[in-house]
Amino acid sequence: MTRLRLALSRAALLAAVLLAWDLLPRWEVINPALLPPFGDVMSTLWDLLQRPKVHDAIAVTTAEVIVAFLIAIPLGTVLGVLIAEKPYLGAVFKPLLFYVFSIPKSIFLPMFILVFGITFAQKVAYAAFTTTFVVLMSATACVESVKSEYIEVARSYGATRRQLILRVYIPSMLPMLLETIRISMIFNFTGVMIAEMYASRTGIGHLIGSWGENFQMPQLFAGIVLLSAIAILFNESVRWLEERCSNWRT
Repeated sequence: MTRLRLALSRAALLAAVLLAWDLLPRWEVINPALLPPFGDVMSTLWDLLQRPKVHDAIAVTTAEVIVAFLIAIPLGTVLGVLIAEKPYLGAVFKPLLFYVFSIPKSIFLPMFILVFGITFAQKVAYAAFTTTFVVLMSATACVESVKSEYIEVARSYGATRRQLILRVYIPSMLPMLLETIRISMIFNFTGVMIAEMYASRTGIGHLIGSWGENFQMPQLFAGIVLLSAIAILFNESVRWLEERCSNWRT
């Protein structure tokens, strides 16, 4: 199957889904009060994007996502590398991390609200908390995936720690690290949305929660389409970068 044929098949499938979304509510096969036609949703989205309140909400959510991401990625990576490189630390912390990782992080959200209040810091802290565990576990797996033979050969030639990281670890880990970033952003984005829907005065998550509570379905689906487009764009951008860097693999 050629790439063109595959792309056309995917485009046709997407067009069929969107067409069904638009026509079925209009023909009242599906209750339009529950699922507005796609055309109405897009019209509502265009109207929402003209409103300063929505612009402010997008800016707040974007800032929360970026700050939480910038905290979680370095923190999780450093901790993951330390645990992977130090056998004693790995033996002590790995079982505990697996236990905590299996717990739904949403149950900790009330604690963040009590500590930080309904603030910007609360949403950033909660999103960073949920994302750090994903980065930490993935960073540990990345370090452990580097073949010990490569490390031994580099050390035998007198490689410094800096050279070991730049010449051995990073080229071997890069594809997995990019995949980790892609997956981590999904958890990060989800953490911010949960925090905004649960307790917030602004942000896209707060608006979507408010629209849902007030049964404003066109606005609700418009918000979902907007967030989906942003998430897909980021995911595919990192996936493209991952493919471009796949030849770095040692």
